[in-house]
Amino acid sequence: MKFITLLLTILSLNLLADEQTVWTNPKLAKTLADYQIQGEYQGESYGAQIIALGDDSFSAVIYPGGLPGNGWDEKNKTIMNGVQQGQTVTFTSPKKGPKKYYAPKPELFTPVKKFPPTGHTQGSGKINENTFTITLKDESHELKKVHRSSPTMGTKAPDGATILFDGSNIDAFTRGRIDKETRSLHTDAKDLYTKEKFNNYHLHVEFMTPYMPSYRGAKRGNSGIYNVWDYELQILDSFGLDGIHSECGGIYKTAPPRINMCYPPLTWQTYDIDFTNSVFKDGKKIKSAYITVKHNGVLVHDKTEIPAQTGGHRKTPEGKPGPFRLQGHGNKIQYRNIWLIKK
Repeated sequence: MKFITLLLTILSLNLLADEQTVWTNPKLAKTLADYQIQGEYQGESYGAQIIALGDDSFSAVIYPGGLPGNGWDEKNKTIMNGVQQGQTVTFTSPKKGPKKYYAPKPELFTPVKKFPPTGHTQGSGKINENTFTITLKDESHELKKVHRSSPTMGTKAPDGATILFDGSNIDAFTRGRIDKETRSLHTDAKDLYTKEKFNNYHLHVEFMTPYMPSYRGAKRGNSGIYNVWDYELQILDSFGLDGIHSECGGIYKTAPPRINMCYPPLTWQTYDIDFTNSVFKDGKKIKSAYITVKHNGVLVHDKTEIPAQTGGHRKTPEGKPGPFRLQGHGNKIQYRNIWLIKK
């Protein structure tokens, strides 16, 4: 009896810890000071993405010209470390020393795989009341917090489209849960599969990653859309990061996105996908699978070849119609407005 009581206590503590470090509801997260700070900021000459790292710590990525997909030159970056004290977050350029991509400790964390990145400039900054004031090269710049929305958000399914999820039911999937308030589809950190199999198509899907400031890398909003359960298009809270093959918009272990268009966590995002399955003849592959992807309206893959099945694929040969697998991966991803046009 004592063992059972102890086990229940441990489970309760784990659930409480999860509730304190993982947020899936934007309304609840808005009460958090660090959530209010993290996000995107835009000025006349620069854009910035502020990544929350937990423990009142942040990492700022400064982009000359504007935000990714909206003015950035897609080459140069400046990195700053930030610490919150009261209502103000103070930023400074990190000192030289050991830095690590995905490092758990904020003081060692860097949002770029190679530090310092191209174009890195020493500087400083402060965030107060949704304004990020930065000083670079002895010049001051004021950036205001912005909330971007994908231009394809809410796109309605055209006539003849196959509706996979519109908030009314989960009949197209083997499992899942509809949120009573938002009518979004919850994975509850488990895999979802479509009952129907597909081959070539145009797919529209909207998704939201959870807010997990104390987590890093594959533990932070990790999921993926498996096209015909063979080829994974990654989903991850990789907001502000380099954008590699295992991050949002990447084809797992195959190709990184052309540009990292990941929005902040708990922001609805879109994928618009054109997929062509691989082709076999007499048991020999004569054509690889190809994919074109727009992430939040920006082209990140243009007829990218996928030469082989990616990790986690089904245990059957390539080139066959297959279901969609929405990967759970232990992370609480939400989906809505999923439809496709068969080709």
